[in-house]
Amino acid sequence: MHPYLDTQGHRTIGYGRNLDGKGISLGEARTLLHHDMIDVEHSLNAEFPEWRRLSDVRQRVVADMAFNLGISGLMEFRRTLNHIRAGRWPDAAVEMLDSEWARQVGRRAERLAQMMVSGEDVPSA
Repeated sequence: MHPYLDTQGHRTIGYGRNLDGKGISLGEARTLLHHDMIDVEHSLNAEFPEWRRLSDVRQRVVADMAFNLGISGLMEFRRTLNHIRAGRWPDAAVEMLDSEWARQVGRRAERLAQMMVSGEDVPSA
């Protein structure tokens, strides 16, 4: 299902949920995120199965990028993915940061690149 405009011009989803008037609850947003992350995992398993051999932190970096870029967008990061496959974490981080994606998401890309290099969590500001 995709959002649509109702007869009054309100953005609507599902069976008539008025996003402009009612929106969605935090619980509903969490449910959507949960389902989206399941989709990301399935896509990564199919397109970049090597991600499962990474540490938990580096898996989260790759999943975050796949969530943000879509799996097809992530797969365009060929050099980054090749560095990840080879365990060249600093090189992967450099490639991550040398992208339009990094310029768009700014500090988030910097944090994810740090996590890729160190293999440790870096809290968001």
